[in-house]
Amino acid sequence: MVIRVALVNDDEVVVRGLDAMMRSYAHRVEVVELAAGTTVSQPVDVALYDTFGMGQGNGEAVRRLVDNPQVRRVAVYTWNFQPWLTRDTLDQGVRGYLSKSLPAGRLVDALHAISAGQVVVSPSRGRSALVGGDWPGREEGLTAREAEVLSLITMGLTNLEIAERTLLSLNSIKSYIRSAYRKIEVDSRSRAVLWGIAHGMRSDRVRINGSPAREDA
Repeated sequence: MVIRVALVNDDEVVVRGLDAMMRSYAHRVEVVELAAGTTVSQPVDVALYDTFGMGQGNGEAVRRLVDNPQVRRVAVYTWNFQPWLTRDTLDQGVRGYLSKSLPAGRLVDALHAISAGQVVVSPSRGRSALVGGDWPGREEGLTAREAEVLSLITMGLTNLEIAERTLLSLNSIKSYIRSAYRKIEVDSRSRAVLWGIAHGMRSDRVRINGSPAREDA
């Protein structure tokens, strides 16, 4: 059985990376839409919401997905597995809470189970690294966390606002900022913003029908 999936995040690089991650599973998953900053516009079995730069799975964007008549089920793809956040997200009607440490095959298995009506929580194993996908700044050596923090700086958020959105401590945010600045060779927030703008770290608003990764294969 092939299920229809939409990949949702404000950043086109992120949704294209998820699409590429699942391109070997065309016999099980048909990616029918990449929604970067737009609403899902066609019927899908599961909308997979990537939390990169978007806040957590209990926010307004997820509520809109749950209420969207084109979307049968919603799953959240995240690093953050605090028990209260998991419960709160599921209480809003989300049917899957999935770790970014999942290999592509297990992610596809989870999406199938969610499509079939199961509630799936696939917790992170400690500090496991992100397995697949893509993010802005990866080619420049930024980790996914560093890139997320830098993208939020580019969007104009303060350190406190970034900590609230990512559920990380202020000390962790400052550590990610320092390491990101070293890698992109900047020494101020204003220069970091200029670097982020030049490297695509602004929210895009595009809708891509179908799977670009499979068209390019």
